[in-house]
Amino acid sequence: MSDVERIADIDLIKRILPHRYPFLLVDKVVDIDGFNKATGLKNITFNEPQFQGHFPTTPIMPGIMIVEAMAQTAAVMVGVGLNLADKNMLIYFMAIDNCKFRRKVTPGDQLIMNLNTLRGKPGGKVWKFYGEASVDGEMAAQAEFSAMMDLNNTEV
Repeated sequence: MSDVERIADIDLIKRILPHRYPFLLVDKVVDIDGFNKATGLKNITFNEPQFQGHFPTTPIMPGIMIVEAMAQTAAVMVGVGLNLADKNMLIYFMAIDNCKFRRKVTPGDQLIMNLNTLRGKPGGKVWKFYGEASVDGEMAAQAEFSAMMDLNNTEV
């Protein structure tokens, strides 16, 4: 894998994921190591719509959105590995296990999400991942989650 393939910028992410603003929750994916691991980056900004209600005077990123950002990072990793850009792949959560939240994530933070594949292989529909999200080296969240990659919508 070349250095170019080890990084997914926002343009490539949008070609892999079906999500769009305000629910596209990963800005860049770096250090993509095949189907094994990857690191996603999300810059948290005050103008994101969830902060209007969660909570206006003390904006905190909802925990489930952190888990969703980790899942999107995993989907980009798999999408890069399977060359699924422009293939209309859909991804569905199947389970979220052992999820813990350790630190608030607030505007101005950069969320760094390290993902590892626990189970899954090219051609398989069901994948399982372990993710840790951190800010400034401090763990914000961790979770195991399973997802189904719907490749029936693709023209692979």
